[in-house]
Amino acid sequence: MYRIQFSKKAQRQFKALPQLVQEQLQPKIDALSINPRPFGIKALQGRKGLLRLRAGDYRIIYQIEDDLLIVLIVEVGHRREVYRN
Repeated sequence: MYRIQFSKKAQRQFKALPQLVQEQLQPKIDALSINPRPFGIKALQGRKGLLRLRAGDYRIIYQIEDDLLIVLIVEVGHRREVYRN
């Protein structure tokens, strides 16, 4: 089983989301600890090692550290904003 960790940026982004959205995203984030590569996951182009999980209009960007059994959430946000660098 993998541990879920948030980057400081992702933690700040998650807490800034409306409570209802947080409640919708939390089960999807928790499920990554059991299966960090669920069906429908895509690798981000141009950002090596990062994966994208769709959750309605929101995206969870993360990377997997298999040797440490960690899923690191890098960014969380609306699809319109999360891909901007």
